[in-house]
Amino acid sequence: MDIKNKNETTDNVKPSDELSDAVLTTKSEEALNEAKPEKRKRKEATAEQLSNPLHGVKLVEILESIVAHYGWPYLAKRVNIRCFIYNPTMKSSLGFLRKTQWAREFVEDIYLEMLDEKK
Repeated sequence: MDIKNKNETTDNVKPSDELSDAVLTTKSEEALNEAKPEKRKRKEATAEQLSNPLHGVKLVEILESIVAHYGWPYLAKRVNIRCFIYNPTMKSSLGFLRKTQWAREFVEDIYLEMLDEKK
């Protein structure tokens, strides 16, 4: 019967032992810059995008401004979906609008109408 003693040393080398034996060298600024990939440059917005009133506006901001201006009951009358009619919350409404393109388009149209009213 072979029973090994728990205190016996093994031939396995721990990763921490390998690191302690290694010689660490510092890299120059040039070497560090060569190793880094260049950052991806962003495309500039076109004139058409900048003239679009929905450009750069998040869905959360759209829904918050509509609810603040009109309220949930008005939104429920205009867009007949359950998340506006029964127990409306931002979380449920945003989840549905992100998944359903036609409902999002209705809400965006209401937002554009609201912006026209304010002008």
